[in-house]
Amino acid sequence: MSDLLRLRPAATAAMIAVFDDAATIAHGCAFETALARAQAAHGVIAPELADAIVAGVDPARIDAAELAGEAALAGTLAIPLVARLRAMVGGAAAMALHHGATSQDVADTVLMIQVRAAHRLLAKDGQRVRDALARVARVHAERPAIGRTLLQDAMPVAFGLRLAQAARGIDDALAMLDAAVGTHAVVQLGGAAGTRAGLDGRGAAIAAQVADALGLGVAAPWHARRTGVAAIGAALGILIGALGKLARDVALLAQNGIGEAREPLVAGRGGSSVMAHKRNPTGCQVALSAAIRAPGLVASLLAGLPQEAERGIGGWQAEGPVLADLFLLASGSAAALAVVAEGLEIDEAAIARNLATAAVGDDIGESAAIIADLLADGKD
Repeated sequence: MSDLLRLRPAATAAMIAVFDDAATIAHGCAFETALARAQAAHGVIAPELADAIVAGVDPARIDAAELAGEAALAGTLAIPLVARLRAMVGGAAAMALHHGATSQDVADTVLMIQVRAAHRLLAKDGQRVRDALARVARVHAERPAIGRTLLQDAMPVAFGLRLAQAARGIDDALAMLDAAVGTHAVVQLGGAAGTRAGLDGRGAAIAAQVADALGLGVAAPWHARRTGVAAIGAALGILIGALGKLARDVALLAQNGIGEAREPLVAGRGGSSVMAHKRNPTGCQVALSAAIRAPGLVASLLAGLPQEAERGIGGWQAEGPVLADLFLLASGSAAALAVVAEGLEIDEAAIARNLATAAVGDDIGESAAIIADLLADGKD
């Protein structure tokens, strides 16, 4: 059974693949083999046991549907996954596999591998939006247009100012996400109670080697310290909101009575099932839908911060699906708005007409200088 009809309209295919069953299983297997290699390198398990684990573990042999059913019964994916891997490798290697680790080590590390991959995808489309907006903003840096406050005609602004503000908001949000992922997408290896018991005093070195193998940062165990997950989720929420700001403004500018900007014509997008004359701002619709859903998801991560003692119940188990949903929504929003921003149609006659109708002159103040300041640190 697939849920692509639910996921694909709101997220990119590439982002869906980051969090799909095959990727999750593969990353879980990669954690276990990296752990075995690191433990052998530091004398915690025999090298031949690590070799047997690496040779025997095969994610392709795991049926995702069966594993999901077992995980529903066990309460966590790691328990049936480790059981299957132990059955694969057999013998003494079976007991060496997962030595010194716990189920949450697997879950958190897999999630952070996916976070790193998801961030790389999202950053590209987010930067596309920002760069396209910056280019259009500079073209219209001195074009007078009616400004709007409280949804009413106000005083003149440069048409490019609104776009430059949106570009800077997205740029700031991308920087926040870069910082959150760079700081907090780290390996988890603490064992049963976060003490790295059973690793012969070499836990920190083993964790560092596992992190290097999996492309993650290094940190002390963080089983019940969930500030990093919350920070990544909050940064995603801010980015989705910043993209939503652009979507809201473009949708408003595209209204029939204003008509100053509209989305580009894209085959299969923007039509109506019953009204052939309509040209709907569908890319904006995708981004605004994401912006409506994101705050509740971020709130779920914040609610999980006060976790119990050394390892909590219910809190960290809730985070993985929520963080995945935030990345999925952000991907759909950024990809849709990249198309909008790169092909944004500006109706200069409508801009002039609306300004003339407002009869407030054409003094745009320091708009051009403000635009230059807003875009000074960006790359486009």
